[in-house]
Amino acid sequence: MDAQLKRGLLDVCVLAAIKNEDSYGYKIIKDLSEYIKLSESTLYTILKRLEGGGMLTVRSAEHFGRLRKYYHITKSGINRIEEFKSEWKEIISIYEFVTKEDNNE
Repeated sequence: MDAQLKRGLLDVCVLAAIKNEDSYGYKIIKDLSEYIKLSESTLYTILKRLEGGGMLTVRSAEHFGRLRKYYHITKSGINRIEEFKSEWKEIISIYEFVTKEDNNE
């Protein structure tokens, strides 16, 4: 898969994982595990990028004596999910065009 396309897909997946409630790294990986395999290093790179892009915010809170980072989606992050939904319709059309001949065989 094209690296840029995959990067965009992973970004939206992470945003979708925190769309309804704030979450932390391990839980995000666990929530996504049914759909995609994501390493901790990849996740934290994505989270940093999304934070830098203003699509999420981070807060630290104590959990059993240790600090845990919680991620919260911003309006910009929600807008990115909505943009993705629109873009995905176009990607589906392109896929259908490319595979059209496969279906006629």
